Amino acid sequence: MGDTKRGRVEQARNEVRRQYRRDMEEAVSRGDEGEPADLDTAEDVDLDYDESDAPRECHRRGCEESAAFSVLERYIEETTQSPVEAVALLCAEHTEEEGPTRLEAAYDDYVFRIEPLPERES
Repeated sequence: MGDTKRGRVEQARNEVRRQYRRDMEEAVSRGDEGEPADLDTAEDVDLDYDESDAPRECHRRGCEESAAFSVLERYIEETTQSPVEAVALLCAEHTEEEGPTRLEAAYDDYVFRIEPLPERES
């Protein structure tokens, strides 16, 4: 898959599906949940999702600047011991303040990444 906007959206969608399946398999093996609904049906997956429709303001409370970067951190959540992905869109000033904050919850698939947002087409 090429490194394009559509490719990244598809990769993210696939990762969400894989994580959902892993979580459900774990829950089913514990016996506290039934079988999940099939995620591969067209009605469950929004194939027409367009990131350009999403709000692009800084995620920080009180900041009305346009977001310039996407900050992603994947870590193990303390209470559920499940992997969590936290993504925030931040302006340049607030991005400078960011750094890995959950290193105590790092594991093999730990990720901390800052990527510039693509320019919006007008």
